[in-house]
Amino acid sequence: MDTFKDEHKVTSAFLAASINTNPVIIRKILTQLKNAGLINVIRGTGGIELTRDLKDITFYDVYQAIEPLEDGNLFRFHEAPNPECPVGRNIHSLLDDKLKSIQEAMESEMKKYTLNDLRSGMQALLAKEA
Repeated sequence: MDTFKDEHKVTSAFLAASINTNPVIIRKILTQLKNAGLINVIRGTGGIELTRDLKDITFYDVYQAIEPLEDGNLFRFHEAPNPECPVGRNIHSLLDDKLKSIQEAMESEMKKYTLNDLRSGMQALLAKEA
């Protein structure tokens, strides 16, 4: 959105064309971002604007807006393992802590990067193309 904000009105149709997807998918994501308070959407062809500075929105913020976790756990598996099976009754004892640690590491990394980092990276790539 930031890359084109001075040249084009950024709409769901514009974003969809940029990544070659259906505008309905973009509108769903925009609704999630709006509900999370990350963007404002002006109805009709009014466009989209961020509610905070790019440096204040992390990858984690976007992830939480688009992929909210029902119970806080990224990894969900074997909801009702067979207690009579030695693997089934022990699978959660074996994996739950490890998977939680992996999730926490991923989320920690996501908190390190901001949308400003994306803008800087995109500007560098576009400068190489010029």
